[in-house]
Amino acid sequence: MAEPDPIPTGVIPYLTIPGRGGQAAVEFYRAAFGAEELFRNLAEDGERLMHSRLRINGGLVMLSDEFPEYGQPIDVVPTGMALHLQVDDADEWWARAVTAGAVPVMPLADQFWGDRYGRVMDPFGHCWSIASPIKTG
Repeated sequence: MAEPDPIPTGVIPYLTIPGRGGQAAVEFYRAAFGAEELFRNLAEDGERLMHSRLRINGGLVMLSDEFPEYGQPIDVVPTGMALHLQVDDADEWWARAVTAGAVPVMPLADQFWGDRYGRVMDPFGHCWSIASPIKTG
């Protein structure tokens, strides 16, 4: 894989994937969210994913397997946050994510604030919200 463009400044989520699930996570994010992997590094053991950089819906998400030897917690389920996808068609993105294995945790529905919105949990414990403006007419 060629060296990617430089990382832009800004806030970029960096996900730690429990166990050795990083490579499976990349494949899940491809299937569920149309992710494009821009860069990948394997650890010295040749198995664990040290770093992957993905483009999802125009934004960057980075991830790696957990590395307890570097002080990362082992098998900690993330809480209190969600990665938000503002998309062109929430129903399409929702269906693709659920077909790929995401589990609905808040049903996709028209919300009072004007979005069609719902939340799914990916197989690695990360919550994703999916939304698009309610279609009128």
